[in-house]
Amino acid sequence: MNQSLKPGQNTSLSQRKGQVVVSHAAGSNLDVNLTAFLVTDAGKVLDDSGMVFFNAPEHASGAAAFSAPVTQSGSVSHSISFDLDRLPASISKIAITLTQDGSAGGFSQVRDLCAQVRTGDQVLELAPEPFDRETGIIVVDLYVRNGEAKARSVWQGFASGLAGLCGLYGVEVEEQAPAAPSVQAPPASKPVNMTKTVITLDKPGTSHKVSLEKGAAAPKSIKVSATWIDNGDGQDNDDLDLRIGILRPDGRMSIIQAPDKGGAFDVDPFVFHTGDVVSASASAPAVETVEINPAISQLMGGKVALVCSVYSAVDNGAVSVAALKPKMRMEYGNQVVECAFEFKSGLFSSLIYTYVIGLIEIDHEHIVLSPSGATSKSGSEATPWLTRKGEQLELTMDGPHVFKGEPLERKGKKQYV
Repeated sequence: MNQSLKPGQNTSLSQRKGQVVVSHAAGSNLDVNLTAFLVTDAGKVLDDSGMVFFNAPEHASGAAAFSAPVTQSGSVSHSISFDLDRLPASISKIAITLTQDGSAGGFSQVRDLCAQVRTGDQVLELAPEPFDRETGIIVVDLYVRNGEAKARSVWQGFASGLAGLCGLYGVEVEEQAPAAPSVQAPPASKPVNMTKTVITLDKPGTSHKVSLEKGAAAPKSIKVSATWIDNGDGQDNDDLDLRIGILRPDGRMSIIQAPDKGGAFDVDPFVFHTGDVVSASASAPAVETVEINPAISQLMGGKVALVCSVYSAVDNGAVSVAALKPKMRMEYGNQVVECAFEFKSGLFSSLIYTYVIGLIEIDHEHIVLSPSGATSKSGSEATPWLTRKGEQLELTMDGPHVFKGEPLERKGKKQYV
């Protein structure tokens, strides 16, 4: 019995014992590796033994075991066997991940990438959206929810490879000095300031301005992330999506969201979504991130505005967005600005699907952030929309519906590019 799962979808497993197989076309300068992380409800390993890979091929419990990759007919297959019945009581999930450490670059260079979860006569086909600069990927989560074994297709990418995955799951990695030609150390005359200045904005009407730096030492990206937690209702409905609406200098709008409208960092629209995240817990918040090119204003020819919102689809199941406590965080060098609206009890019903966390305006010199708190109308799946009236930025909640994997629903004259 074959079944296809899109990123973000989950389904029940016919058996608790099986195998995850990831395959791709063979290629020169590729170094693709499969790793399993056995984690607690907090999303962290108990210790280093929670990492199963080629140097530690089997977990002590027998819940996960690594097999060496096999190359045949121009295709490479990697596999990890699992047995959810053998999970220790303290472990709640097996995260199956993939890294590309070769000199070919990120996963954009890995062709015909796909995965299967095989349990008995059940085969789950997991196909990703195209990747770009990512060197680490969470492929699939295997877990037990309310006594039922389940698999969730994830396909979330990271630009930080194995080190980023280890950091996410709490594995300490011993840093090694890079080869001399690969990384240029900062000049001794300019010490690196690692202290971050954090500004918190929690009321609409407030704002904070950050100066854009110039020269070779300027930060290479503006990182904007949305975080949220599970509301503790025991349901698989804690899946929000970070959506970015970009108001261009010419008045047109673009929409960025994972996995099908991920954008790009170095070419238009100069905003890149790093990947879809589909699960969270109270102790391990979900995080979705976009990277904004600091030169976006110059590249687009004028002031750019971005509306940052989180969205819960109707088919996720009834959930109050407020119950997931979404927040936004912008990082630019050592400058950090957080937008965290003060939620009041009963503010949102389960029919409020979209919440605008914050607005960002970028010109040649500055980044200005302000929290919003605006929500969609009850039962509406309309998209947040920006327009300018002179220098005034106007936010409305009447943009066209934008669904994952589906074409734009045209609504009046509001269309995105």
